[in-house]
Amino acid sequence: IEAEVERRKQLIHQSVERKAIIAKSYKRKHPEVYLLQDSFLAPDFLEIVKYCTLPDAHLHGLLRYIESFSDKRIYRLPVFTEEFCQAFVDELENFEQSDMPKGRPNTMNNYGVLLNELGMDETFITPLREKYLRPITALLYPDLGGACLDSHKAFVVKYSLHEDLDLSSHYDNAEVTLNVSLGKDFTEGNLYFGDFREDPSPVPKYIEIEHVGAQGLLHRGGQIHGALPIASGERWNLIIWMRSSAIRNQLCPMCNQKPQLVEAEGFGDGFTETLEDDVPETVNLCSLW
Repeated sequence: IEAEVERRKQLIHQSVERKAIIAKSYKRKHPEVYLLQDSFLAPDFLEIVKYCTLPDAHLHGLLRYIESFSDKRIYRLPVFTEEFCQAFVDELENFEQSDMPKGRPNTMNNYGVLLNELGMDETFITPLREKYLRPITALLYPDLGGACLDSHKAFVVKYSLHEDLDLSSHYDNAEVTLNVSLGKDFTEGNLYFGDFREDPSPVPKYIEIEHVGAQGLLHRGGQIHGALPIASGERWNLIIWMRSSAIRNQLCPMCNQKPQLVEAEGFGDGFTETLEDDVPETVNLCSLW
């Protein structure tokens, strides 16, 4: 356990070193995709955001714009244009084929890219979270700090026949997760969702949801989920773990204990130093459901 703790402490320093090398030496193929623009976003997604920023926006009004699955608070919505997805995947493939150092997303995904190392956090992911996603999550997940998601971990994962085929059951180190299918051509590989991590069941009941190109699934980070094997082709997914320090400062979502913090660079795991009497900026969900 001590060795694993030390390994994790070193991850952030190794990531900073890789990011510096990439910034200095990597030649971008599509430099335009590094700066978020409205033209990258699906018109229907922009309409959803526009509704959510209205003074009288409410949950049931939002649900008219997006797909909802069962009672698990899983939602599907358009996010990007297909043209952006194609350019983005082309850029990711260019990076994969380069000789740049590469940090992998986590211990479960062996193929993929950490987007902060690629230099996309400040110019793409942060404005996407703050300006576009947070108005949506504020209505969908008020009990999870949806209105005050103040950090993230963003990465892309890749599935193909000769690499990672699937992803076993797990839950995320996040309050809210966005999972967007970027392409390319593939068959099978549906996502499946079980119970929320705090409600274990002796016989889990899973639902399958198809991943549609350029569309995203929003779900609670604590929702048990995984990806079934693809049968052919190749699939790239953008994953954004969104975090609320107001929530996780009170209780770590991974160990369910008051967090014992150590200093970290960047967002770390989304915790912040707070006063003992700080109260999470959340809404009582009972008033909405």
